[in-house]
Amino acid sequence: MSVAVPLPHPYTPGSVRAAFSYRDYRLVWLGMFASGIGTWMQNVALPAYVQERTRSGGLVGLMVFGQLGPVLLLSLPGGMLAARFPRRPYLIVMQGFQLVGSLVLAALVARDASFAALFWCNTVIGVGNALGAPALQATVPMLVDRRDLPGAISLNSTQMNGARVVGPLIAGLLAIWGVTIAQIFVINAGTYVFMMVAFLMIRMPPAAPRSTEGWRQLTVGFRLARERYLVGRTLGTMTLFSFFCLPFIGLFPTVVDVGLGVEPQSATYKWVYATWALGAALGGLSAGTVLARVDKRVVVRPAFIGFGISLIWFGLLRGPALAYPVGFFLGWCYFLLATALLTVLQQNITDTERPYVMSLWFMAFGGTVPLGYLTFGPILDRIGPHWVLAIGGVAALLLARWCDLRVRTQQSQRDALERSDAAALDEHGTVAGE
Repeated sequence: MSVAVPLPHPYTPGSVRAAFSYRDYRLVWLGMFASGIGTWMQNVALPAYVQERTRSGGLVGLMVFGQLGPVLLLSLPGGMLAARFPRRPYLIVMQGFQLVGSLVLAALVARDASFAALFWCNTVIGVGNALGAPALQATVPMLVDRRDLPGAISLNSTQMNGARVVGPLIAGLLAIWGVTIAQIFVINAGTYVFMMVAFLMIRMPPAAPRSTEGWRQLTVGFRLARERYLVGRTLGTMTLFSFFCLPFIGLFPTVVDVGLGVEPQSATYKWVYATWALGAALGGLSAGTVLARVDKRVVVRPAFIGFGISLIWFGLLRGPALAYPVGFFLGWCYFLLATALLTVLQQNITDTERPYVMSLWFMAFGGTVPLGYLTFGPILDRIGPHWVLAIGGVAALLLARWCDLRVRTQQSQRDALERSDAAALDEHGTVAGE
């Protein structure tokens, strides 16, 4: 009988305080947060700029597709590269790639370049993100003890959505002070340096590559998803959720403009967006604080129900007054749900499997979303945002039934025992919540 190694901290295992006590994780988290603020300054400014120039939800969706579309096509090669190349130089190069792209985008916006030029430049930035994200997300969980993964994932969700709040607020203040959209993109370029410095200051954890050679590595994640119910169902759920339920995020300027009658460049728009993003940040944080001891499989179904109801409600609004509380709750359910699903996934894979499976996660979460933008952007232009949000809300309610992970624990344990006796549970990670 093995004896558990004591944790290097006095905090509750799996809590955010436990995860933040690790120096290397803390440095990378701070770098990601600073870089994320710049990214979301750009992410909120560019679609609003396109909406103001074109008044077309379809073109707004196409522009966001340029940024996120490469995730769908390049996440698998990115995961393979993450397993083959030294992590530190690879991650620094990918950050530098996006830095240069943001500077070029700033120059194009400054001269009011064509939509096509903006789109292709944004796509180049998306390529750098798609190739670097699997390596980053495979590295960050290795900076903490496996028992503290839930807290680390919760903190990652918090910094991502906290950046969604702080970035737009800073962008709004800078706009009041006379800073142009092009200059905002230059500021974003500078924030990539924070990540580069963080990578240079930490001890990069080694990850031995799997024995699979060559391009066959691209199929590793699919095989793991097929063999393990929790991995496959989690990835499938996120794919459907991203396509049907999340188009409103990229189309937010159009939704607020057409549905609520709020100008995309106005202060009201930025406050509505920031309120929604604040809810998302607190939803991710709650997974590792007040819900730290709760089995994340139990969280998934009520989060789906809350998301579906609030998304339908948001679509029925005709003015900005109720958009603040409803948007806040919508954001809270959204990232509580995403954090719970990611926690279940991360707890059921090993360090060597992580680059391959996380590539599929990025395809499901980031890569499928832009397909939803392309599909629902023209539909929104034709029938309005209310029906588009209603479709997403109904889909979320159906997924609440389809992704009830609580009833599958015993099946997952039997599958593990059939593969290689009880030791398979240790090799492949404990079943989430056990």
